[in-house]
Amino acid sequence: MRSDNELEIQEIFNRAQKAHSNKSKLVASLKNRYEKLEEKSEFQLEFLRCLKYVMIVYSREPAVENVIEFVVKFTVSFESAVRDEEEEEDEEEENDASFLNFLLNFLLESHTANSHAVRFRVCQLINMLLGSLSENAQIDDELCERIHEAMLVRVTDKYPNVRIQAALAMARLQDPNDPHCPTIKAYLLLLENDSNTEVRRAVLSCIAPSALTLPKIFRRTRDIKEKVRKLAYQVLAEKVHIRALTIAQRVSLLQDGLNDSSDSVKTVVRECLLPSWLRLLDNDVLQLLHRLDVENCADTAVAALQALFTMATIPDILQDGAKLDDRKLIPVEVLSCENVLYWRALCEFVKSKGDEGEDLLDKLLPEPAIFAEYLYSYLKGVPCLEEDHRADLTQLELVMTKEFIGQQLVRLVGCLDTSEEGGRKRVLSVLQEMLLLPNTPLSLIGGLVQTLMGILRDDQQRITVMAEIISDLREPIVPVTETVDENEKRKKQVKIAELKVCMMECKTEMEECVKREDFVRAAELKESIARLEDQRIQLELEPESDHIKEQRAEKNDPETLLKCLTVCAEVLKQMKISRGICPTISGLIESLILPSVSSPSSAVRNMAVVCLGTAALHSRDLANTHLVLLLQIMQLDEPKIRVSALKALIDQLLLNGLGLLQEKPSEPRDPEDEESPVQNVLKMLSDFLDSEVCELRTEAAEGLAKLMHCDRIVSAKLLSRLILLWYNPLTEEDQRLRHCLGVFLQLYSRESRAHQQCVEESFLMTMRTLFKAPVTSPLSEIDFSNVAELYTELTRPSTLTAPVQGLSVHDSLAVRVCNEILRDIEAPEVRLYCKTLANLELNTEPGSANQELQELLTSILQKVKDKVCVRALEKVLNQLKRNPPSTQSVPQESVLTAVDENGSDTEDLRPKRQKRGVKKSSVKKIDVKDRSDDSDEENVPEVPPVCGRQTRSSKAAVLDKTKQDLSALLSQEATS
Repeated sequence: MRSDNELEIQEIFNRAQKAHSNKSKLVASLKNRYEKLEEKSEFQLEFLRCLKYVMIVYSREPAVENVIEFVVKFTVSFESAVRDEEEEEDEEEENDASFLNFLLNFLLESHTANSHAVRFRVCQLINMLLGSLSENAQIDDELCERIHEAMLVRVTDKYPNVRIQAALAMARLQDPNDPHCPTIKAYLLLLENDSNTEVRRAVLSCIAPSALTLPKIFRRTRDIKEKVRKLAYQVLAEKVHIRALTIAQRVSLLQDGLNDSSDSVKTVVRECLLPSWLRLLDNDVLQLLHRLDVENCADTAVAALQALFTMATIPDILQDGAKLDDRKLIPVEVLSCENVLYWRALCEFVKSKGDEGEDLLDKLLPEPAIFAEYLYSYLKGVPCLEEDHRADLTQLELVMTKEFIGQQLVRLVGCLDTSEEGGRKRVLSVLQEMLLLPNTPLSLIGGLVQTLMGILRDDQQRITVMAEIISDLREPIVPVTETVDENEKRKKQVKIAELKVCMMECKTEMEECVKREDFVRAAELKESIARLEDQRIQLELEPESDHIKEQRAEKNDPETLLKCLTVCAEVLKQMKISRGICPTISGLIESLILPSVSSPSSAVRNMAVVCLGTAALHSRDLANTHLVLLLQIMQLDEPKIRVSALKALIDQLLLNGLGLLQEKPSEPRDPEDEESPVQNVLKMLSDFLDSEVCELRTEAAEGLAKLMHCDRIVSAKLLSRLILLWYNPLTEEDQRLRHCLGVFLQLYSRESRAHQQCVEESFLMTMRTLFKAPVTSPLSEIDFSNVAELYTELTRPSTLTAPVQGLSVHDSLAVRVCNEILRDIEAPEVRLYCKTLANLELNTEPGSANQELQELLTSILQKVKDKVCVRALEKVLNQLKRNPPSTQSVPQESVLTAVDENGSDTEDLRPKRQKRGVKKSSVKKIDVKDRSDDSDEENVPEVPPVCGRQTRSSKAAVLDKTKQDLSALLSQEATS
């Protein structure tokens, strides 16, 4: 017969299961009984007996969770008494606090139990106990060390829920200032390597930011799971000061967050991270822009401003504005990169509102004519950097700052209302004058031309204005000095001598007239002498300097050619392709573009190739004429120019198809050449995939992916090359290549059944290449099973955008795999092929195909001896023989995801050695409903599916059946 206090403990535990019970009263009642006891060991044993029934339940039952909460409250109530009477360290208080030590000791002794439910409840109780203690609570050093050691063991537990609770329990045991803190090391290991989403989230929620942990927290913003990325941004917004981040980290956070594929992550960045940074900077948006280094990341800064504008009201926007003066302009002397970018972003945001923002836009911008004069006065003062000053970093920084401000002012022209003719003409005039100024930096030419073309709507007018600008740039009017001829000088001297002779004769005759006293004639002669003297003086004083006049002079220096080609390229981009090549453009191609292709300047050659490729898009004949030239440039020139030529060729093939290569080019082909032009070009593009030049390799891969996606090329061999390139460890750092191919494979395989058949044909090619790769090859480091899994997901029939009836690609793939197994039944890759067969989505309806596949599988089973292979093949064979077409489960949607070491959500944390450079997870299944990470799918009662719509009462009845009540179990044990 049990004593009254034991029954009381059991009764209190029974009541604690109910959610509506007042746990504070239960705690007070049990504590009062505990304090009255002189011998407390019997109470503790009964308490543990009742607690053990809770600890063996793994599922998160409401009754169990209520009891756990009650146990924590009861235990922590003793710590409160000690804290209130801290100054009275008597023996009675030590006895009271001993219950906390007693329970913790029991939990530490139980943390190694075989049952994962017990391990989970131990970590949960320790976590809740430590979290409920006051800030100045004290625990024995020895006990604290034991807790620490136990939780370090449990964070490596097989079950995620145990690891979660252990990680949370260690939150108060970490020391961010200690670089050798074992808790911090354990947290970092979990963040980097734990495959479970909720474990990484738990660590993020409790890890303390420091110089050591901040890079790891920052890296979780690129986690494969949306919930982890979201929490990482929240942690950075709430716990990390903006000054603790580098400029590159700030820019990366905004760039990745605002462009994230998940709307919830974008919302956190927009509503939490940005406002948090603003508050830390006293709501000074210009200071925020200064922290982002807007000169090098203008697009990211504008995106951040647009996000802030969406949350701000109009008075806030005007208050935080660029401090415009009475003319609605920023004074030139106070122009900075930050305020001009803010001005531009604000105007573009308001203009995007349409009629709604028209009134506000009038307050932010002046009349077009006024702004045109403002722009002209600023751009005219932008200094031109001389060769001697290029080494002066201060001077270089000043020029770059002024150029950036000029670029933003030019972009602001697009926000002006140019419908009024007078202002429009003045803006056009200023833009043309700025293009013709010799000191206009090359970095402004593109923006000026784009703005000019945006105002001019007619293609013919654009071409005419462009031709005039190029003519004035290439052949400006310059003063020319004409040298005086020697004959002219001699004629002048002879004339002066004649005048002197005449003067001598007149003087002699005048003297004779005076002697004869013929004074009238003497007076006439005197006047003649005076005239002759004036003519002589005039001739002698006439300057003999060279004659100056104005005329056009052609300029061929690289800077001038680059400006002309930039103008030409921008206009060609704006022209409609349907317009074709007009005589003006044709003349520019012959006089400007083609001669520049052979220029000694690499920058000029590159821009000339861009112009030629863009012009060829407007004319198939022009593309065919200069195709050989582009192919030669792709093979012989510098890497940057080769990339431009490759882009031009890919654009031609996308627009005109491979038929362009079959047309006869301008140069005749060798009739003995057996290979067609199409094969030659495809071989060249395929060779580029092995290029050591990263840009060329990436551009070739992207071009081939585009051609295949547009069905310009159908080649299983090329597809195999692209997949191997995606997995190749040498391309691990090339993020653009990896991202491009990942998106391509996903879209390509889902597009049509024909695409999936192409993927199927490339399967054995890819696998044979991997199996035969030598040890020295980077391909030997690739995980073969991961590649096989990728092919299984790409060819899955359920992923097609428009599913088709009949046999699926998986059925034909299964036949291919079976035949490959039968070729060499003892080959080491047979096990991988058998596992692949077990993962296929096969058609189980009776028919010849089903029967043929069964015969192949039976034939393999008679020869294969490996147990793993036998089990996998028997599974497939049984699936085909059962023939349940109506009950076959449809697999979940699968997508390709970015490369990440946390790519899988397996529950086993046992470390597996991974080869360097291996893509650890490239294929991921996305469940329609996220799997609950709070359970490990063991000891969880399953509810049978209910057909039809349930009533409210039936739902409540089903829910009650799933709830677990411990009262009967406790009573049965008490009466036994």
